[in-house]
Amino acid sequence: IKEKMVESPCRKLCALNSADICSGCGRTREEIGSWMTMSDEGRVRVKKLAERRLATIAAQMPTIDSKAAHA
Repeated sequence: IKEKMVESPCRKLCALNSADICSGCGRTREEIGSWMTMSDEGRVRVKKLAERRLATIAAQMPTIDSKAAHA
């Protein structure tokens, strides 16, 4: 019996940005397309890269100062 495959990071929030990175899972268009044929090692690598991409995207988003919004 084969061990369980690495689960997809897909969050069903699919939207590719201008760099072809999904804002839901952080994978590139190419990574999404090749996920089913990727080895488990490849999937683990892609999930780590995707997590880093999402963290980078989140860090670049502007913050909202709730006090300033009520001024």
